[in-house]
Amino acid sequence: MRKNRILCSCLLLLCALVSCAQQSDENVSKTLQTITDKSVLVVSHRADWRNAPENSLQAIKNCIEMGVDMIEIDLKKTKDGHLILMHDKKIDRTTTGKGLPQDYTLEELRKFRLKNGAGHKTAHLIPTLEEVMNLCKGKILVNVDKGYDYFQEAYQILEKTGTTSQCIIKSDFPYEKVVSEHGDVLQKMTFMPVVNLDNPAAESIIDGYIKNLKPSVFELVFSKDSEETLRLIKKVHDSGAKIFVNVMWPELCGGHDDDKAVEEQKYEQSWGWIIRQNMAFIQTDRPRELLEYLKTKKLHD
Repeated sequence: MRKNRILCSCLLLLCALVSCAQQSDENVSKTLQTITDKSVLVVSHRADWRNAPENSLQAIKNCIEMGVDMIEIDLKKTKDGHLILMHDKKIDRTTTGKGLPQDYTLEELRKFRLKNGAGHKTAHLIPTLEEVMNLCKGKILVNVDKGYDYFQEAYQILEKTGTTSQCIIKSDFPYEKVVSEHGDVLQKMTFMPVVNLDNPAAESIIDGYIKNLKPSVFELVFSKDSEETLRLIKKVHDSGAKIFVNVMWPELCGGHDDDKAVEEQKYEQSWGWIIRQNMAFIQTDRPRELLEYLKTKKLHD
């Protein structure tokens, strides 16, 4: 059975997050802490893009089979209003078509095929968010990265598919902007602020969220592991929030990245360092290797 204990716990967790968010932000943070204190969660960047086209259903299926806890996806909107998975502004790099996705209807986009990592045509189609959430329902969590522009539409699809409790939507905007634009749904789902700790205004952004929203999880980005960076990481952790970190390349995580672990075999200086900073969500381009590492540390089933 593919539903490992961590996934089941996480689904219960996010259900609790959505329910509690309408009642008590403090309770949300406590619920999240209870679950994730026991484990580190693996987030696969653009799903399993090394072995299937990025942002494809097959890439997501691979992650489910692998035992990944969460996938990361990106959204764009078609000419006729459908939300689809697409990272770039144009479809040129990842499909056999050319141009902007908003210049095509969904039916027109279905005539193209996704490309693999080597740029070759595959049999795979561009999926819609609704198709993705139906696939993921009860199986894996979803992190919407490039999707803030479609916050309201995405929420409607999550409600329709019964997957609100499985999805995190995020933004690097300050609290004031987010609440002014999407305050009506902000408390109905799991929202994750993204804060670049290299930004001189980072602490004020963190403080704004802690004071007004008390997020259950923050995504932190940092190019160096300076004393100031470590101070801010600790501040977020001490607030009761969990920390989501990207380890795909060095400038996102102070040099403690995937390649240092896998290619240089410096696991303790990379993923080990991340874990020692009490970071609970690790987004990676090396999900299989990270899962194996965490299992050796008894941090993942």
